[in-house]
Amino acid sequence: MGRSANELDGGWGWAIVVASFAAQFLAFGSPQSVGVLYPEWLHTYQQGKGMTAWVGSLVIGVGLVLSPICSACVDNFGARPVTIFSGIMVAGGLMLSAFAPNIEFLIFSYGIVVGLGCGLVFAATLTITCQYFDKRRGLALGIVTTGTSVGAFIYATAQNELIVLYGLEGCLLIIGAVALNVMACAGFMRPLELPGYYLKQKAALERSTEDQIFEKPPLDDLKITTGSSETTTEKTITVKELLITIDAKDLTVQTGKKSGFFSELGVMKVIKEKQQDYSKYIHSMAEIMQDQSMVAFCIALFLFTLGAFPPVLFIEDVAQSEGLIEEVSVIPLVSIGAIATCIGKLALGILVDIKWINGIYLYAFTVFAAGLALLFIPIAKSYVGLQILTVILGFFSGNWSLTSYITTKIVGLDKLTQAHGILMFFGGSGTMLGPPVVGWFFDWTQSYDLAFYFSGSVVLLGAVILTVLTLPCWNRKHPENDRPDFQYTYSCDKVASVA
Repeated sequence: MGRSANELDGGWGWAIVVASFAAQFLAFGSPQSVGVLYPEWLHTYQQGKGMTAWVGSLVIGVGLVLSPICSACVDNFGARPVTIFSGIMVAGGLMLSAFAPNIEFLIFSYGIVVGLGCGLVFAATLTITCQYFDKRRGLALGIVTTGTSVGAFIYATAQNELIVLYGLEGCLLIIGAVALNVMACAGFMRPLELPGYYLKQKAALERSTEDQIFEKPPLDDLKITTGSSETTTEKTITVKELLITIDAKDLTVQTGKKSGFFSELGVMKVIKEKQQDYSKYIHSMAEIMQDQSMVAFCIALFLFTLGAFPPVLFIEDVAQSEGLIEEVSVIPLVSIGAIATCIGKLALGILVDIKWINGIYLYAFTVFAAGLALLFIPIAKSYVGLQILTVILGFFSGNWSLTSYITTKIVGLDKLTQAHGILMFFGGSGTMLGPPVVGWFFDWTQSYDLAFYFSGSVVLLGAVILTVLTLPCWNRKHPENDRPDFQYTYSCDKVASVA
């Protein structure tokens, strides 16, 4: 099953784009607008803000930290089965959350189950889109990934209205039922390449078939009759049954033919080869982390997510705690931030393609501007001021669209998969730790002021570290105006790692 030129960059590929956009819209709509649910959980479970914040931090952070595992699942089983399974996880996690008896159960059902399902959806949609597009891959991926921002914008308002009409439990049940449509989106994801799991099964079946066909059959099984086609019929039926039956016993039969001593040698050889592969992988990761620019980028991303993600969860509660608004407005602050992030992704993606703009310094500027916006949140004493700061913070949070470009600039295209996995681990760690830290600050001081001063300070620190450690005088390996030579590639593993 291969790909021809007329199958790429059009045709059914646009159906894949629409299905992938819809899958991300349905899966990420509620997690990306979790700030609307956060005040309700505080009122329902009567727990501290630090403890409750784990729900919103895990639902985003788990998918980032486990992105290499999610990508491996897509590579082995394919986008369609993974999307179906992830749809069950997202919908099931949301429905279970409606019956959560305590905050610990909610952390598991909404934070971990839904978060892992979202990570699988993201990896599957990016991989299948990569398979269908080459020259227009950037445009296709850009359309697909905006599904998360559009979902956050619409779901924030929808969840707010559903809570008013049906309560928190009814809202989660309805959102979970809608999320089941992720499985319908999987129906459009026709693979152009067989996944690794099916290739292995096919290879094992071919070896088993070859051994059994060329094995000398007993004379009684031939049943040769003059003028009859009985032999041909029975032979055909045997081969058909053999081709459609994949049994784990094949491996046992093959290994059972060897003597015990040689079988043990074969097992030891396989283990040694696996150890060598793991050693090469770890050595390659160590080489990546020896690059000063890569280390600075990882630290900057960790500090950015540590400080800039909490407003997504807390901004509605900040407005209510400060008495700026009695309840969530018709267009919540989360929706405003989501649209600003969508615009920021597109605008920053256009800016980084300008020849005289350095991508690393552009990213450092966005981090610095986001840090300043965070420092001004405690000073804002009006709802309009919070809206303006939410737009600024959301726009510069669109710098996620720059991560793959900067990673390629630092380590090259060949090491993009491993480097992006490392980078997403740092980003996911910051995402998981940020909201609980801000919540603990509030529980300690009964005010968000010190929490956002801390968030803004760590984000500014990340901008300074990234700028200083990537200066030409500090890092001569990557000159300021050195831009990578991009080549189109048909390998989808690199794109899958971006999830």
